[in-house]
Amino acid sequence: MNAGYEKEGRPRSMDEVWESHARRLAGAVVRPESRWYEPLSTVPRHLFVPRWWVRGEGGRVVCDGPSDPAGWMRAAYRDRTLVTRVGPLHADHAEPGAVVRGRTTSSSTLPSLVVTMYRYASLDAGCRTLVTTGTGYGTALLCRRIGAGQVTSVDIDPYLVEAAGERLGFLGMYPHLAVADLTQPLPDQYDRIVATVSVPRIPAGWLAALRPGGRLVTTISDTGLLIVADKIDDGGATGHVAWERASFMSARTGDDYPPSTLDAVFDTATTADGEVTVSPLPVLDVAQAWEVWSMLTLTAAGIEHRTDTADDGSRTVWMAHPDGSWARARTPAGERTTTVHQGGPRRLYDLLEEIRWRWIEHGELPVYGAHVSITPNGTMTLSRQGWSATL
Repeated sequence: MNAGYEKEGRPRSMDEVWESHARRLAGAVVRPESRWYEPLSTVPRHLFVPRWWVRGEGGRVVCDGPSDPAGWMRAAYRDRTLVTRVGPLHADHAEPGAVVRGRTTSSSTLPSLVVTMYRYASLDAGCRTLVTTGTGYGTALLCRRIGAGQVTSVDIDPYLVEAAGERLGFLGMYPHLAVADLTQPLPDQYDRIVATVSVPRIPAGWLAALRPGGRLVTTISDTGLLIVADKIDDGGATGHVAWERASFMSARTGDDYPPSTLDAVFDTATTADGEVTVSPLPVLDVAQAWEVWSMLTLTAAGIEHRTDTADDGSRTVWMAHPDGSWARARTPAGERTTTVHQGGPRRLYDLLEEIRWRWIEHGELPVYGAHVSITPNGTMTLSRQGWSATL
């Protein structure tokens, strides 16, 4: 760890190396006069991510920072998310050369997005703030900014809380850390709640834990919607959907997410003919069209998507829903017209097409910039330009 790089005929210490990388990261994320420049430039992100997962042949491959210091610095101080946990296996516990498959269950979020969430929270030195732990890097930035005594950091995973505590302690930071399920009642009262995990709806426990006038900042599961809302006198909250796009993995309540129950529905979508129609629009990778993806989730939550591009260039998408609805659509290579097969209680592709045509006709969808109203029990209504949706 003490080894560094050669500079002008002398070895550079690891401190010199990471500090120069951190300053470059800070400069890429914020302007020098920003109040977040100092935290970004002085918190050693690599300390919180000594090992991480990258995509490789057959799945995710573990990377070990100390065995490749140069690669460690490049990875840790890029404005990129680093995956640290796949399924129930944390990179810290993986054997060298391990390859795993599964869903991402924890990560170190890209620093610019962490700062964006904190900026929306309108933090100051007197704000008692609850955040989610993950690797602990975002907690460290917040401790540097408002003081560790004002920070509570929680996670469902005991190991994440333990590891983050050790790494924060190494830096002389001692926020309150706790193992907690964010979907359950929270342990104290806070001026701010900033969750870098997504939720399908705002937990009532968050509103109960917010002090009058307090603010929550979070994202909605399976959307790119960032919610900013302030608590009001009736115990609910009002606010808006930010114009920035943001998405996080969903809050979990155990070691891993429950397995998908839609394999059989996807099998049907792959083989059945169903009702056949033709669309003049080419297939769309919904996950890359954030407005459409978000609007579709608000219209019919629970849809899962799969996409494929064949060797000949033809593109196929599949949609499946827990109610048994399914769709399959294929656009041949070099063409725009799409053949659509659908079945089940609802026509999922028709729902998608309605949203796409609205998108085309109006140049936007009403989800971003929408007004947000949340009742004390967590029921949330989004509304804009005569459109509304309730979660």
